[in-house]
Amino acid sequence: MMHDPLSAMLSKINNAQKAGKTELKFKPASKLELNVLELLKKHGYIKDYQYADDKKGGIITIKLANRINAIGPIRPRFSVQLAEYEKFEQRYLPAKDFGLLIVSTSKGLLSHIEAKKKKIGGVLLGYVY
Repeated sequence: MMHDPLSAMLSKINNAQKAGKTELKFKPASKLELNVLELLKKHGYIKDYQYADDKKGGIITIKLANRINAIGPIRPRFSVQLAEYEKFEQRYLPAKDFGLLIVSTSKGLLSHIEAKKKKIGGVLLGYVY
């Protein structure tokens, strides 16, 4: 039984990227993981992903773009307010405006940059750069 599938998926992406792989498969799939992958695709960190229903939770096939230096979960999942983004950027990202914090907000999954523009807080899920 997997306790935190999102953390497992992000770690698997990080390991595959370091090993130089161009594609990986992950299961089980959830809506949260698919939304995180959509955000990564939108910002160019992965090429594409596909979901296939196998009647056992689904399988995600991820095509890597070889642009990820590091990706990982943020544990515990901190709640963050608009004024606190700077503090977490310094903690998890190597430089200002380099990389993304993945934030779950009331408007859906956003990068910290989009969340700051919309002036909303949320819960930190992960980072990528």
